Amino acid sequence: MQRRTVLRRSGAAVASTLSLPVVGTRSARATAGSSPRVGSGQDESGYEPLGRLEIEGAAEAVVGDDDVAYLATTTGFATVDVSEPAEPELLFLEDDIEVDGDPFLEILDVAVDGDRLVVPGPANRTSGRLFEGFCCYDVSDPAAPELVAEPYETGFHIHNCSLEDDVLYVVGNDPSDNVVVVYDVADGVERIGRWSLLEHEPGWADVDWIARYLHDVSVHDDVAYLAHWNPGTYLLDVSDPAEPEYISHVSETDLQSQRSVENDLEIRHGLPGNDHYATVDETGDLLAVGREAWATGGEEPDGPGGIDLYDVSNSEDPVSRGSIEPLAAADESYDAGLWTTAHNFELRNDRLYAAWYRGGVTIHDVSDPDDPERLAAWRDPHVAGFWTARVLEPGETFVASSTQAIPNAPTEGALYTFPIETGEQADPPSLTDPDAFDLDGVDRDDDGNESAADADDGDDGAEGNADDSIPGFTGTAAGFGLVSVAGGAAALEWVRRRRR
Repeated sequence: MQRRTVLRRSGAAVASTLSLPVVGTRSARATAGSSPRVGSGQDESGYEPLGRLEIEGAAEAVVGDDDVAYLATTTGFATVDVSEPAEPELLFLEDDIEVDGDPFLEILDVAVDGDRLVVPGPANRTSGRLFEGFCCYDVSDPAAPELVAEPYETGFHIHNCSLEDDVLYVVGNDPSDNVVVVYDVADGVERIGRWSLLEHEPGWADVDWIARYLHDVSVHDDVAYLAHWNPGTYLLDVSDPAEPEYISHVSETDLQSQRSVENDLEIRHGLPGNDHYATVDETGDLLAVGREAWATGGEEPDGPGGIDLYDVSNSEDPVSRGSIEPLAAADESYDAGLWTTAHNFELRNDRLYAAWYRGGVTIHDVSDPDDPERLAAWRDPHVAGFWTARVLEPGETFVASSTQAIPNAPTEGALYTFPIETGEQADPPSLTDPDAFDLDGVDRDDDGNESAADADDGDDGAEGNADDSIPGFTGTAAGFGLVSVAGGAAALEWVRRRRR
């Protein structure tokens, strides 16, 4: 499904192939700066970031060619020059997109491959007039992205996607099915294939559609890795992307156990299961599966999810190896906002670079996947809630994006740069001291004082307000959700205030 469009640009003035009009001023904030804990890597202060660029609404970040990072910004996207890691520089910001008069919101993911960038959304199922689909851009000049085809309307929300050699894989979910849909985006957009969990295993139709949600997809060397929440992570042969074929899967649950769970909160938020993100290293032999989870008051395990490792050198017979556990928190429930569960990450050269929301970022040596070893870690839970970690320069630096999209938390949208080296943060802030956090929505520093983000909050609802800190969401702040779930009202207010 495709439709003609007019996109309203309120970011940097850039010409596009469709001669789209440029509107006024940039409303989303993108400023270079340093927090008190941003320094120069491993020195007398311990392990810490190299640089930081504040970008409101930041979510997923990916690294393209020529030292450029691409960020989803909830209402658009940004490109950032990270060639000087200590001084990341904004190149382009598109923060207000409309398609045929409908807003394009909840953009939480981007995918880049060579000169092609794909911007999908909305991330969650909605009930209003929002554009559902994706836009393709030429980013051969990352400071001046050009729309290369009319925005493509899918008719379903897109939580995540993956782009490999001009073939785009997007997740598609609704109560009737959970599928990966494949498009050729080399010259225009053409839908060429799909694979359905329910066609492969019809019994999952008896389970809540959110519990079998296809949350993410990654692709490497003709194999797609589908993180299917509680059914598990599925490996597909996509050597012919028009005809994906099942290879194998790994799972911590089974269909019968899921049928017996009566508590919706437990089945959606609680372990076991919750396959949120899955990817392999550059060899394709080591698979990591991140499990996004919270405490629900159910049976053990009951708490935040970690990252499990699998040997997939024989893709038809995956073998479970070691695990990386999350940090404990004073309150591990979803609503408390003190999240330390695994989110997105990257495997590269025997190292795993991971984001743990307010639990910070870590580097682990996974050369022995049975016994991962932590090499470095940094967190600032009163300011940063990390969405992802991506290698910038192998052996030298990585980037990590911080998000505002955590309910009841004062975290800020930003892109950080970090050194790749062994080290420990000096005096990391506590995550388990309840006096450091007001779990009703106001955080405090290690001395019990209000954090800066909360102390600066004024009557206009600036960030730091527990509800208004969720940018552009029509569903839950993380994972997935519906318009009726937490976040929708705050999203509309955030967008209204930002546009004003």
